[in-house]
Amino acid sequence: MDGNPSFSARRIVVLAGGDSAEREVSLASGKQVAIALSLAGYQPLCVDPANTEVGSVDWRGIDVCFIALHGGAGEDGRIQRRLEEIGVAHTGSDPKASRLAMGKSAAKRRFAECGVPTLPFAELDAMADGRDLAGLHFPLIVKPDGEGSSLGVSIARNPDQLPDCVRSAVQYGAKIIAEPYIRGREFTVSMLGRQPLPMIEVIATQPIFTYSSKYSDRQTQYRFDSRLSAHVEAEIYRIAVAAADALGTAGLVRVDLILDERDQPWVLEVNTIPGMTDHSLAPRAAKAAGITMPQLVDWMVRDTISRHHGPSVRGSISKDRELALGASA
Repeated sequence: MDGNPSFSARRIVVLAGGDSAEREVSLASGKQVAIALSLAGYQPLCVDPANTEVGSVDWRGIDVCFIALHGGAGEDGRIQRRLEEIGVAHTGSDPKASRLAMGKSAAKRRFAECGVPTLPFAELDAMADGRDLAGLHFPLIVKPDGEGSSLGVSIARNPDQLPDCVRSAVQYGAKIIAEPYIRGREFTVSMLGRQPLPMIEVIATQPIFTYSSKYSDRQTQYRFDSRLSAHVEAEIYRIAVAAADALGTAGLVRVDLILDERDQPWVLEVNTIPGMTDHSLAPRAAKAAGITMPQLVDWMVRDTISRHHGPSVRGSISKDRELALGASA
């Protein structure tokens, strides 16, 4: 805490758990957030929406709701809308930006409108047989339209494999999309507002960065020194910021991109509630910038208060850190 007399927030409700397919990751994120908030001088109270309806929480005396939910209602704008209806300041993006980012097809349409490079796609349903692919050619990545953590994502290398890929994806929602599979390098750029943290290159042992690669595969590598040219690196940062701008996100966000063989970056998705586990990429990027986990969650709380109650509350990240972040971009 920086001793700013205009800042008095102390009691924080951490929403974690929920009933989405990403429940276990959310619980892990919530646990780490609560520990970091305590170390930063706050009084966190953990609430699981799967057990306690948000509207039934006694919000009197609560300064901020810290959303550590992943997937489902916690990330698609429904929780955000409910909190705003009852007048509770919450971390992260508003309901509209959350809904846009969570729906991959909606996000892609917005990217196209705003000139943000994103791969072409086709919308599929459970009966997809390869006849309505909007001109796409195999191999294809098939994924649920509204799920995160790479759940239900697979590669269809030919029409015969498409039905199995669709069946895998439809477990996580009736709406499915397909896009070209590109052999390239995967990068992720986390941002505090619109200020990028150091980018991370993700080198997985599998052709796609799956759920197991993210959370259990110890062979997955995370590289900060990617040896890109200054031009390509600057372009990745520029496109990541443009993607967040296009969706109107706020707070801590993470943009996932793929760099093709011609060094063209393509935005894969924008995550409005990045994971906060010990495996998660946003805390890794913050650490590389010299920002500890307590400082990171402190910034998120202060950013929330600033957006809801005016800009007089500054984050606790020092001016040196801010300058260092600027240099990283």
